[in-house]
Amino acid sequence: MNAFIVGADTLGNIPDVLNQYGIAIHKHVSGRNAAHQRKPATLKGVDLIILFTDFLGHNVMRHYREMAHEENIRFVACRRSVCALSQSLDKVCSPRQCDDCPAHKKH
Repeated sequence: MNAFIVGADTLGNIPDVLNQYGIAIHKHVSGRNAAHQRKPATLKGVDLIILFTDFLGHNVMRHYREMAHEENIRFVACRRSVCALSQSLDKVCSPRQCDDCPAHKKH
């Protein structure tokens, strides 16, 4: 599963948490640049959008949520911490569920 991450200048231990869920980082944008605050041209190859809410404005979050809805892509919105991300990912896809997930078996 590939994730598009929006928010946070650095990711710290976030990639390690994502690896536990079988999620690879497809692209990461900080959300600070004006170009990052608009909808991206494409989300091709993205299975999940992760929004770190403590680094994003409301309009940025709205743009990415709308695009996720239009493209039928799951999204997670949480604070940038390992615990908050783990709790949010558990609601979407637990590590045990990912082993049985058809998207996970493709890789």
